[in-house]
Amino acid sequence: MKRLTVTLVCLCALVCLGFTKNGGTITGKVIDTHHEALTYANIILYTAADSNVVKLELSDDDGNFRFTDMPANRYYVEVSYVGMPNQSTEVFDLADGETYTLPNIELAAATNELTEVTVVAQKPLLELKPDMMVMNVENSVTAAGKNALELLRTAPGIVVDNNDNIALMGKTSVQIYIDGKPSPLTGADLANFLRSTPATDIEAVEIITNPSAKYDAQGNAGIINIKMKKDKNLGANATLNLGASQGELLKYNGSVTSNYRNKQLNMFGNYSHYAGQNINRNKFYREQYGLYFDQAFTGEGGWNSHNYRFGTDFFLNKQHTVGFLVNGYQSDGNWDSDSRTFIGMLENKTLDSVLVAQSESDWKGRNNNFNINYKFDNGKGQSLNIDADYGRFRNEREEFQPNIYKDATESTTFSERIFRLDTPTDIDIYTLKADYEMPLGEAKIGLGAKTSIINTDNTFNFFDVVDGQDQLNTDFSNLFEYSENVNAAYANYSQQFDKLGVQAGVRMEQTNSEGQLTAMQNAGDENVTREYLDFFPSAGLTYKLNDKNSFQFNYSRRINRPNYQDLNPFESRIDELTFEKGNPFLTPEYANKFQLTHTFMYALNTSIGYTHTKDVISRVVDVRNTKESFITWLNLAEQRDYSLNVSGSVPIKEWWSMYTSLTGMHQQNEADFGEGRIIDLKVTTFNAYSQMNFTLPKGFNLEVSGFYSSPSIWEGTFKMNEVWSLNAGLQKKILNERGTLKLSVNDIFKTQVWNGVSRFGELYMTAGGEWDSRRVQVNFSYLFGNNQVKSRRRSTGLEEESSRVKSEN
Repeated sequence: MKRLTVTLVCLCALVCLGFTKNGGTITGKVIDTHHEALTYANIILYTAADSNVVKLELSDDDGNFRFTDMPANRYYVEVSYVGMPNQSTEVFDLADGETYTLPNIELAAATNELTEVTVVAQKPLLELKPDMMVMNVENSVTAAGKNALELLRTAPGIVVDNNDNIALMGKTSVQIYIDGKPSPLTGADLANFLRSTPATDIEAVEIITNPSAKYDAQGNAGIINIKMKKDKNLGANATLNLGASQGELLKYNGSVTSNYRNKQLNMFGNYSHYAGQNINRNKFYREQYGLYFDQAFTGEGGWNSHNYRFGTDFFLNKQHTVGFLVNGYQSDGNWDSDSRTFIGMLENKTLDSVLVAQSESDWKGRNNNFNINYKFDNGKGQSLNIDADYGRFRNEREEFQPNIYKDATESTTFSERIFRLDTPTDIDIYTLKADYEMPLGEAKIGLGAKTSIINTDNTFNFFDVVDGQDQLNTDFSNLFEYSENVNAAYANYSQQFDKLGVQAGVRMEQTNSEGQLTAMQNAGDENVTREYLDFFPSAGLTYKLNDKNSFQFNYSRRINRPNYQDLNPFESRIDELTFEKGNPFLTPEYANKFQLTHTFMYALNTSIGYTHTKDVISRVVDVRNTKESFITWLNLAEQRDYSLNVSGSVPIKEWWSMYTSLTGMHQQNEADFGEGRIIDLKVTTFNAYSQMNFTLPKGFNLEVSGFYSSPSIWEGTFKMNEVWSLNAGLQKKILNERGTLKLSVNDIFKTQVWNGVSRFGELYMTAGGEWDSRRVQVNFSYLFGNNQVKSRRRSTGLEEESSRVKSEN
């Protein structure tokens, strides 16, 4: 604690050094005739001399807006909002360094004379902000009928592979946040949660490639923050969503969101149900030690999930808010697979035998999260947020798998081995954090601290099934317990110097962890204990060259700690010869990230980036003997990534707009594990994403989107083929504008098919597969209650929760 106190004092001293005059700032607030704040009003700043557009903003949760770093000039502001006539201010003068506050801008409801006029004021589908890209899902037609995982497949810069691993800008060590808090799920658990979450429950997806010191240092690829819908209108209302999706198999979903808000409290709740079936087909061919193995694998299963979210905020007064939030899910499912592996000699390609493995697995997932929070905001830049969280996760999985060896004709059985697995996982997470911001002279500083405690128990019971009876195999059964405590503190400083903006911060994280593997046979028990202290600096510079051009430079140091299941040496099997296992000796990977961005006309962004990562955690396919192959996790020596991204939103016509993102990347993976097991891969990749929106007659809206991913590297050793997809959807408002009907088709040409090749040591392997990706989806939503009351949103104060949980589902 003494060390932490000294560190914070030193950081505070650093951020207090020298201040200078700000550039000009224009502030204001938009209200209705009842003096309630109007959220997401369009604010346009014009020069008075020629009425040229200088900058566009949206009003925030409290109706406030701000234009910063404005040169001295004469200006006026125009405001527009749904169903209300535009309102313009008087012309005013702004001096250098002045903060000019406009009188409240009051908008009145449209009169009957305006019934022929439609005023559209909604957030664009994709927003480019200085520190993030925002995909506003609630405005997307093709999002209807999808789940959250399918939605991420369509987001710019994000790739979801055949194993449901999520990569951002080519790197898989990305942190998934839910409503500003890191998800305590990873791997298969995270994929199942996202798969059980309807996209209609999501408001927006924020893509943050270079987080500041305020965010946890975990995840060197960046952060994907999924913001869930939470209606905060004054009064009472509810929204019903129903959807269905048909491909080879059926999926369906439904949800209800309700809200009650007055001047003293805000109550909100959501319940969603998502169920359906999925199928995938894979082929694996490998050569090792003079043998070949040609495997065909088909998996099919279903799931049934229930998600809930309920919270209340109490407004003690204008400055103090206390709230609580409870959310969680209950998910059940099954997965059956049919695998055939043809085994023979490479020398003469003679088929020797066939391994038939037909497995049946059932899984259950239970999660409950509890949060209490306090927020103080004096409206003058000083704020305090305090959060206390507890998360409880209980996952169960049972699997039955017979392995039968037959002759080449499959008429004679050589041998068989049948086993059953019982692998429950219990996880408990506790966090406490505080974030404080305040103005200091012409600057702003932020200070914060957090502590988290994570305990996880993983049981691996392996049973041999003999004559229909389970016999515990003590050679394979074990218990893996992992505990982790991370204590963190940060300081952040930001200030505007005329055209130059400066942001700098540092985050300190002290980690204590222990992993204990206890085998039933008293041999080879392993204990891995680690204690380490790290500092993670971050910095950013912004420079406004003129009204059309601005530049931004960002640097950050990040860490990626191993996921819990990646440390666990349990073996998860497709069949007796193919499995995946963890590595208890994995160490964290560290990355230094640099990014330079140019913005033109507040619409076109061009970024170049470089990331150097040491001790990269990566999956590698290896062999254990002449017949067995497996996937495990290893630390590569280093990885270098060079990237170029061009993205922008272009209004082609009044009725036609387009957003496009183009990314090029050069990646190098290097490692030497001895005995000819060398990794030295270099590849240049290209990714493109584009989305076009058309406003059609009679209230119809058409959306067409697609992506292309060139050949690339997957994890440590696989070179992958290209993948692309095209989607389209149509939307229509019905039932007096209260209802919305959406119809869409995903992967129209059925092109989301993957293939790859790996060479590592004695193993040569090719792999490929597909899933039920081409689907027709229909979605209907309806708003109950008064849809004329205006939104007044606020931040819940729920921030980061750092943990990494992974178990096989």
